[in-house]
Amino acid sequence: MVLRVLRWIGIGLLAGLMLLIGSSCTLLGLNYASLDTYNKPAATPPINVAALISDPAERDRLKGLLQDTLYGSWPGGLAVSFGDWRVIVPDYLEGRGSLEEIDITIGAGAGARTFQLVAAFPYGAAGAPVVIAQTFGSNCATFPEQPVTSMDGDPCAVHDYGPIVGFIVSSVFGEYIAEAPVSLYFDAGFAYASFHASDFVPDDADEAGPAIAALGGDPAPGSALMAWAYAFSAAITALESDDRVDDSRMAVLGHSRHGKAALLAAAWDRRIDAVIAHQTGFGGAALSRSPSGERLDRMVASYPHWLAPSAPGYAADPDTLPFDQHHLLALIAPRPLFLGNARRDVWSDPNSSYRAAYAASEVWRAFGETGLKDEMTHFDPAADIAFFMRPGGHSIVDDDIEAFLAFLTAHLGTKRQLPNPMTAP
Repeated sequence: MVLRVLRWIGIGLLAGLMLLIGSSCTLLGLNYASLDTYNKPAATPPINVAALISDPAERDRLKGLLQDTLYGSWPGGLAVSFGDWRVIVPDYLEGRGSLEEIDITIGAGAGARTFQLVAAFPYGAAGAPVVIAQTFGSNCATFPEQPVTSMDGDPCAVHDYGPIVGFIVSSVFGEYIAEAPVSLYFDAGFAYASFHASDFVPDDADEAGPAIAALGGDPAPGSALMAWAYAFSAAITALESDDRVDDSRMAVLGHSRHGKAALLAAAWDRRIDAVIAHQTGFGGAALSRSPSGERLDRMVASYPHWLAPSAPGYAADPDTLPFDQHHLLALIAPRPLFLGNARRDVWSDPNSSYRAAYAASEVWRAFGETGLKDEMTHFDPAADIAFFMRPGGHSIVDDDIEAFLAFLTAHLGTKRQLPNPMTAP
């Protein structure tokens, strides 16, 4: 009887902890993000649109500013190697496809780190578009009850979180914060692949720095966000030579911190054909100069490993930054970009994310693309910057998956020739 009481006390404390974590992302859902952008300052400094679309030196200059201030080095040339695909479940989803995994190693020498990319390929796939996601939970949580490799190197035997913790996590952050709705991607004609970012570089302030330093790169990733972004790039490398996927229709997907990584990956890796960056907040799509939401100074205090060692100086006074996040978004143009948001996710500051997208939209239009629609609440999945706003908080729910799929189908459902990134029409 005593043990049972202690067990339920422990569960209650865990539930309280999860709610506390959730509240730090959602401000307990007591506020709504403002939909009024006309009384807010425009994104500054302005983008040199003409130079950005015609002069590679301007792109390099902007990327240099991102590296020197907030994110640290992009580890171009850091070794990437991978083995052969292992078939885990040949008749996955009652025979609709196969579930497979591949070991990807980044780095050289004793400090190189290996993680597993797990992919679900539709049966008979040939040249299918693919979505590559970066996940919070381990592969065991993303593919529950499937014998993919767990964090300890053995096949998963049970759901990673367990039923009680899994229920709490899903209740706070949504049904799809961990588990992937692979059947829905199959329905839309997409292959799906994902990996657990912390299997590569731990999401821990004490462990991330030593893990990055040991990779042996010159340069090594300048922050955990840059490391996770480079892992997206490594996954692209592992998939692009597989005949089952179309290397001209490859999308990356990330939520929250992993959405930040998705934006960085797309800014550096032009092989990425579309980006889904969901509720990315500060360090992602939200303007660094905005006084609302989490703000950079709070981020560097809570998650110092996400950003470069130089970031705290700029976070203390964001006006000293020589750019803002609309420049990061502009580096992705003219490729399709989805920015997901929620009214109660004040922490991620949807209002300033919209203003960043509005400023960056000039670059898409200069390429002859549609850019952004003129209202925060107008979601057009076929727009080149698809801004999505739903009720609720910081999570991944059914409405998000439906919006992701509408965007992906509109842009990658059929082959599409994008303008050359260095020449305007």
